[in-house]
Amino acid sequence: MSKAFVNEDNQQEEELDLPEPSLPSGMKNYITVQGYRALHREFNHLMNTERPEVVQVVSWAASNGDRSENGDYIYGKKRLREIDRRIRFLTKRIQSAEVVDPAMQPNRDQVFFGATVVYANSAGEETTVTIVGVDEAEPLNGKISWVSPVARALTKAHEGDTVTLRTPGGVQELDILEVSYPTELAEPDPELGY
Repeated sequence: MSKAFVNEDNQQEEELDLPEPSLPSGMKNYITVQGYRALHREFNHLMNTERPEVVQVVSWAASNGDRSENGDYIYGKKRLREIDRRIRFLTKRIQSAEVVDPAMQPNRDQVFFGATVVYANSAGEETTVTIVGVDEAEPLNGKISWVSPVARALTKAHEGDTVTLRTPGGVQELDILEVSYPTELAEPDPELGY
């Protein structure tokens, strides 16, 4: 095999080592009950289903002889590294999680973690966001991380307030139109304790 192919494979391996979402130094890992459960489901799926299946494929492929050109073996080993890396990440995040049920928020007219906020920019365009943990953020679906610039600008404001958001594109004024929280507590999951 030429060195060009070996180097290309190494570059692909390095590209897979993209950093996971990180928390700012010294910050707690706040997460909603639903987000915590999602991390646990992913962890359990990787540990109890996907990893054993890949181990079985790698074992079978290794028993076939020459491993240097065995696609099942090579891909399986690569996939195992990816799974193990994700399991280590999930383990750290689950251990450091500070689970918050937004339904227990006493100050329901003020923006805190777990709030769903409707705000309007200076052009009158309305946006609805829910402030969630770093690991459960989905900006395209309206779930923003509590450490994001928008969430930080909104935090502690009340319905009717105008807050200032500083972005690389300039300063924006956001009018808070509505603040809401879930009304029902999350049902406890006997397996997780949450």
